[in-house]
Amino acid sequence: MSHIGILCPGAIGHLNPMCNLGIELLRRGHKVTLFGVPEVEEKISQSALEFYEIGASDFPPGSIETMYVQLGQLTGLEGLKFAIQFFEKEANMLFRDAPEAIRNARVDLLLVDQVTTAGGTVADYLNLPFITVCNALPINREPGIPPYFTHWRYKNIWWAKLRNQLGNVLINYLTRSLWNVLVQQRKKWHLPPHYKRDESYSQLAQIAQLPQKLDFPREKIVPWFHYVGPLKNPSDTELVSLDKQSFPFEELNDKPLIYATLGTLQSHNWEIFRCIAEACLDIDAQLVISLGNPKADPSKANFPGKPIVASFPPHQQLINRSHLVITHAGSTAVSCLSSGVPMVAIPITTDQPGMAARVAQAGAGEVVPLAKLNVPKLKMAIKRVFEDHTYRDNAAKLCSAIYDAGGVDYAADVVEQVIHTNAPALNSRLRRAC
Repeated sequence: MSHIGILCPGAIGHLNPMCNLGIELLRRGHKVTLFGVPEVEEKISQSALEFYEIGASDFPPGSIETMYVQLGQLTGLEGLKFAIQFFEKEANMLFRDAPEAIRNARVDLLLVDQVTTAGGTVADYLNLPFITVCNALPINREPGIPPYFTHWRYKNIWWAKLRNQLGNVLINYLTRSLWNVLVQQRKKWHLPPHYKRDESYSQLAQIAQLPQKLDFPREKIVPWFHYVGPLKNPSDTELVSLDKQSFPFEELNDKPLIYATLGTLQSHNWEIFRCIAEACLDIDAQLVISLGNPKADPSKANFPGKPIVASFPPHQQLINRSHLVITHAGSTAVSCLSSGVPMVAIPITTDQPGMAARVAQAGAGEVVPLAKLNVPKLKMAIKRVFEDHTYRDNAAKLCSAIYDAGGVDYAADVVEQVIHTNAPALNSRLRRAC
């Protein structure tokens, strides 16, 4: 048995897959501890994972929720910049608090979310093996792959590769302060310097929720990169939740279901929901809108037509029953494809444009950029996906590929392989601890 630690952001979209992987590792006999700020403890209370509090002085209770509310009100580059500022603050906290906590807990191996930039350096400082887990869109860079924050399609031609390189220069500029925090900390801890962003990812194993068939064709991916597909709970429930989920399933009728969700972060913009409701008026389907927040009051959602509006319904269960999903193209996109459901994407910020571009290129949905969103454009996209069976056929093909990828079982196999490969070093650590 090994003691496995987890470092990841406190957002539900990152906590759920990490906890699902942690639960599978628990089932296999390992001990698993998640290190997080105070308000994360309640979120993972149903997961059976152990919790070790860090960062209370920087992130007192309520601060993470407040930050996500602010992020949910931003779009495009402004949202991306805000997220980067948060990750910089998180990195400083982790460099200060995480080493002592992880050492005290006697952790043998770390699972580090790819966007938790400080995690790999903390592991190096503690001389711990670590695995990078890409819970969001993988941000590994190469010339042929458009940057994750862009809506660009993949094109294997010279000008597209030049465009991609310019996009990477931009993201390097935007993240320069965060990168400098990492560079300076490695220098302070006398660790080998990192010169490229990808050097901060694990050299043992990298695990991605993104199905390989959904990703753009990569030519320079490292051999230890594993496309495992969604790290889902077999029961299709979200163990990490803001509150108890509920939904009046008895109100669903026999018409095809259209489910609209902007996740938990971007759900504050009700004007988008209003546009969705109006665009669905002439479509012979039943519309369900998730407000993505258990504190939201559905009675105040005066949307056109008669959609069922729920504050925080069981997400995956509604996706499973849907004919199509209208989404911001966050982690919901992979959840849809894992059930063979096509979508209409309205990407808002961070990596959502990149995910939407992949969905469109795979033929599993249509994209309406937020800057061009209006009722006629959205209605046209919805009707196209609703009526053309090709989108559903392509989503079904991706569903099959996701099933074959292995999911949480394969991911746990990868973790255990790293444990076995590093067994001599781990046993030495255990002897020293005793």
